[in-house]
Amino acid sequence: MNKRTLSYIAILLGVALASCKKDYTDTSGPSSSQAFNSPNALTDVAVGLQNWYTAGRGGLVYNTITADGILTNQLYVVNAGNTDEAQLGTGGGAVQNTNGVVTGLWGVSNKIIYDANLVLAQTPKIVTDKNYASGLIAYASVFKAMAIGDLATFWDQVPTGIADTLGASNVGFETAPQGYLNALTVINDALTTIGANPIGSSFLVNTPNSIDIPNTLYALKARYSLFAGNYADALAAAQQVNLTVKSVFGYNTVVTNPIFTLATSTNNIYQPVDSAMGLPAGLQPDAGDKREPFYIAIGANPRYRISGFFNATNAPIPVYLPGEMMLIMAECYTRQGNLVSGANWLDSVVLKQPAKDPFGVGAGLSTPVTYTGQNDLLNQIYKHRCIELFMGGLRLADQRRFSRPVTERKRSFLPFPFVERNGNANTPADPTF
Repeated sequence: MNKRTLSYIAILLGVALASCKKDYTDTSGPSSSQAFNSPNALTDVAVGLQNWYTAGRGGLVYNTITADGILTNQLYVVNAGNTDEAQLGTGGGAVQNTNGVVTGLWGVSNKIIYDANLVLAQTPKIVTDKNYASGLIAYASVFKAMAIGDLATFWDQVPTGIADTLGASNVGFETAPQGYLNALTVINDALTTIGANPIGSSFLVNTPNSIDIPNTLYALKARYSLFAGNYADALAAAQQVNLTVKSVFGYNTVVTNPIFTLATSTNNIYQPVDSAMGLPAGLQPDAGDKREPFYIAIGANPRYRISGFFNATNAPIPVYLPGEMMLIMAECYTRQGNLVSGANWLDSVVLKQPAKDPFGVGAGLSTPVTYTGQNDLLNQIYKHRCIELFMGGLRLADQRRFSRPVTERKRSFLPFPFVERNGNANTPADPTF
């Protein structure tokens, strides 16, 4: 993380979580006109998007992994004194509209979208270097798209826009599937931009270099196209991703891996439910599946402990895994009736040795999959998505997509936080489950 990143952390520490007032400006800092009047200022704000997304208990990395992991029975709450996480662990109506994870997910997602919108609007006006501008637009688009995607994953309806000031907050809502389509619009615009003007090296040296922007855009396009049911688009996008390239959220001694810092190292919030990754009979890892010991360590108290990408202060967390792209291709081929290609791509995951994966994630099984038809193959794809992408924040969306029994989760969607409902008359009724 470079000095520009570190300097922006100090700014973030002075910014209150503005969602409570639907006011996303920092009254303690420069005015909007000052903050968005130069390439350097725009870059500072863009780098801040990554910090909002990745840092601490309020960031979306912690809250998406936590909410998804607990709601889908991957994780259990060790200490019920962690009230917000404990509510998720109980599920159903116990998850209150004031829940900190719920409020954090909602507020920070909207904050990221708001700031990204300003960067995207001002960059063509301010930045004359087209290659630098291309980098700014693509980088901000990555985080805007993920924030929209997170809203669509955890709520059944998402805002149609961002109300930036108190008294102008009655924005409308649309369905979660439309939210995924909105994220795809952002991604496609960014891909068009970098296609016309490749990202300049002068931009890359001024931003964290752990994220490969073009590959990440294609990976997110594949993910959200899949979630939207656009299988041809998802397949084509996944095929564009270089599976040998890492794209990660980087951490260090200043901005630490939030899952390790808050949960793994303290054993105070949550841990894995069991070595079967919370999966029911018939979907549990096969004997000898090497992904199980990769993700879950064995200890004394508790026996099952978080490992994987959350086992050190500075452990990087993948933005996406190569295995996710392989499984997207497997699913898209299968859903479009090409079972042979679907099974072949599933085999590429099932037979993959850890040493052949950039992140060391590999089942290492010796037997290819066998299946009796499309539904059986889809069930096996779901199984291996759950294992390959353990604690990846994607299982809740997968459970809904694959029509898994509601008994396998604590809620299907989150309630709308009071910080939204109290300021927006258009806020929909909470989902019943």
